[in-house]
Amino acid sequence: MAEHDQMVEVFIYETRQFFEQLEQLALAGEEAGEFAGSDVNEIFRVMHTLKGSTAMMMLDEVSQLAHAVEDIFFYIRELHPEKVDVPGITDLVLSALDFMRVEIDVLDEGGKPSGVSTELREETHAFLREMKIANGHDPDVDLRKAKKPAAGAQAAAPAPKPVPQQYYIAPVRTQEAAAGPHVYEARLRFEPGCDMVEVRAYTVVSNLQGQATEAHWVPEKLLEDPEAAAVLEAEGLRLAITTDKEQEEVKKLLDSVGYLQELELKELESTDKCSFWPKEPGAPELVPDATPIVPQVEKSPGEPQLPQTRAAKQEAAALAKGRPSEPHESQVISVRVDKLDRLMDLVGELVIAESMVAQNPDLAGQELPNFQKAARQLQKLSSELQDSVMSLRMVPLDATFKKMNRIVRDMTKKLGKKARLVLQGEETEVDKTINDHIGDPLMHIVRNAVDHGIEMPEARLEAGKPESGTVTLSAANVGGEVVLQVKDDGGGLNRDKILARARDKHLFTKPEAELTDAEIYQFIFAPGFSTKEQVTEFSGRGVGMDVVVSNIKALGGSVTVDSRMGHGSTTTIRIPLTLAIIEGMNIEVGESRFTIPISSIRRSFRPGETEVFRDEEGKELLLEDGQCCPVVRLHEVYRIEGAEEDLTQGILVLLDTGQGETLAVHADRLTGVQEIVVKPVPLYLSKLMETTGISGCTLLGDGSISLILDAQQLGRRLLKAS
Repeated sequence: MAEHDQMVEVFIYETRQFFEQLEQLALAGEEAGEFAGSDVNEIFRVMHTLKGSTAMMMLDEVSQLAHAVEDIFFYIRELHPEKVDVPGITDLVLSALDFMRVEIDVLDEGGKPSGVSTELREETHAFLREMKIANGHDPDVDLRKAKKPAAGAQAAAPAPKPVPQQYYIAPVRTQEAAAGPHVYEARLRFEPGCDMVEVRAYTVVSNLQGQATEAHWVPEKLLEDPEAAAVLEAEGLRLAITTDKEQEEVKKLLDSVGYLQELELKELESTDKCSFWPKEPGAPELVPDATPIVPQVEKSPGEPQLPQTRAAKQEAAALAKGRPSEPHESQVISVRVDKLDRLMDLVGELVIAESMVAQNPDLAGQELPNFQKAARQLQKLSSELQDSVMSLRMVPLDATFKKMNRIVRDMTKKLGKKARLVLQGEETEVDKTINDHIGDPLMHIVRNAVDHGIEMPEARLEAGKPESGTVTLSAANVGGEVVLQVKDDGGGLNRDKILARARDKHLFTKPEAELTDAEIYQFIFAPGFSTKEQVTEFSGRGVGMDVVVSNIKALGGSVTVDSRMGHGSTTTIRIPLTLAIIEGMNIEVGESRFTIPISSIRRSFRPGETEVFRDEEGKELLLEDGQCCPVVRLHEVYRIEGAEEDLTQGILVLLDTGQGETLAVHADRLTGVQEIVVKPVPLYLSKLMETTGISGCTLLGDGSISLILDAQQLGRRLLKAS
C-alpha cells in the first residue's frame, strides 16, 4: 500500500511538471504567432506521455482528453498545414490543462476524480475537423490509420467490448502471435536523473498494445520489482518484439516517450537470434487488445524471472555490490519536503544547543583556551551545516513567475486590453516555503496592475502611449532580503479617488493634510477597500490587496506602493531569504531582553545631549539624513521597570520600518549578535501581535527567552498611539 501511495505521489508531482511545461509552450507559441517544429514535437510527446500515464492510473477522462489534444499536434506534425489557428489551439490546450489540474488536485487530496471531459473532447474534435477542412484535407480520415499496411500484414482485429481497467497490463501469449513477419530488438536508455524511469519504461511497453503481435522485455516486472529502476538506469530497457510494422514505424513508436536519451533498434532474422527470447511456456508476451489484469507468472524457487545474458548477470552482480558497471551518475535526486523541514528543524535546534554550550553562564570569567578553540570549531561546523541545509531548500522563482503569464493573457482577453508581461531576475532563489506562499500575493498584484493600471488601447493611444501596455515582474537579492517588484506603465493610482474612499471608510489616523503620498497609497491594502464602483470577475470586492498584505506579513515581509498619475505604479515586496534561522542583535532593557533582526538595523550609537530634541507636541525626535525620526523608549512602550531612562547613557538603534521611515529605538545596552531560531509565540498571544510590535521569540544561549521586535509593527503601534 505504501509503495502504491508513493507511486501516486510521484505521478502527481511529475504530471504537474508536465502541466507547467505545456502551459509555457502553449503561451510561447501564441506570443510568437506560430508553433515551432520543436515545440510541436515536445507538446505531442508530453500529451502522449500524459495519455499513457493517466490511463495507467485509471483517469480515463483525462487520458481521453489528452488523446484528443494530441491528435491536433499529430496532425500539425505530420502534414504541416499552412492554416493554423494558434490562439484557438492555445485556448484548447489551456482549457484542457485546467480540467486536468482539477482532476489531479482531487486525486492529490485523496478523493476520486469524477470530472467529465466530453464537452472539451467534442470541442477539440470539432476544432481539428475545421482545421482539416480549412487546409483542404478530408476531415473524416484518421491519419493514424490512413497509412498503408506493410506487405502481408494481417487485418486488425475488431475492438473488444470495454472491460474494467486495472493498473497493470498483463501480456498473454497466443499461438497465432508467434509468426510475426518482423522481429526487432531494441534498447532504450533514459536521461540520467529523470523521475519515474520504471513508469516511463512501462509506458513504452503499454504503447506496444495492439501494435506488436508478441513482446518481451527486461527487466520483466517494471512496476512490481523494486530493483527495476536501478537496472533501467544502468542497462536501459531491452525489448524484443514481433510485429507487422516497418522499422521506421517501430522507431517512431518507441521514440514517443519523454526523457529518452538513446534508442538502439535493429531487425533480427528470427526470434532465435534474440538472447533473451524465452523458450518456456508462460513467459511474458503482449497481444493486441489483451485484457488488462495483474500478471501472475509462476516460477520455481531460485529460478530467474527471465533468462539473462552474461552482460546482464555482470550488471546484476555489480548492482548487488552497490556499484554500477557503467558510470551513470545522477546529479539530482528528489526529496520529500517534510524531510527537508525536519532536517531544518534539527539544524535550528543544533544552533540553539551550540549557543547554549558556547555562552553557558557557568563558564563566565574562566580562562579555557582549549574549550574556546573547540567552541569556535563547533560554531564553524554548525554554520556550514546550516548554510548547506538552507541551500537545499532554496529554489528559483522561475516557475512562480512564469505562472503570471497565464494571468496576464487571460485578463487581457476578457477585458479587451493589450498587455505583455516582462520577467526579470526569475533565477533568484528563495526558501521553498516562501516560494510556495508568494504565488497568491503576486497573482493579486499582477491582476491589480492589469485591471486598475493598464488602460484600454484607445485610451493609451490618446495619451501618446503604445497600444499595448507592459507589466514588469522582477526579483533581486538585496542584503538578506529578496525584493520583488511589479511595475506597470498604466495610468497610475488615482490619489483623489483613494482619499475619498478612505474618507468614507474613516481610515485616517492623522489629519488629512499631513498624509504623504506613500501613506495614501497604503490605504489600498485596507480590508474591503476598492475604488471600483462595480464588482467584476477580477476586482471590486476589496479582498485581493488585503490578501497580499496578510500573506506577506505571514512571511515576515513588507509591501509598499509608489505611483505617478499617468505613468504607472510600482508595488515592492520585501521578504527574508529564509524564515528559519536569521541573524539578530540582542539588546537589554532593564531585566528584559529583546532581539532585533540584523536586516532591520541601519546603525546603532550612543547619542549626545543635543542630538535628541522635542517638537511642539513634546515628542522626542532625532535628526537622521535630513529627516526627523521618532525616538521609541522600549521601557515606556512595554512598561519595564528598572530601565535606563537617560538617553545619553543608553544605546539608540536605528531601524528601517520597510515603509520608507526610520525609528530610533532606545535600549540599555547591546549584548551581541547571534544566529537565532524564530519560534512562534503562544496562541493566546498571537492575536495581540498586530498591536505589540512583537513578531516571535527565540532562545538565548543561557536558555532564557528573548522577544523578537518587528520594526514595521512597532512603527505602526507608535503611529496609532500618537
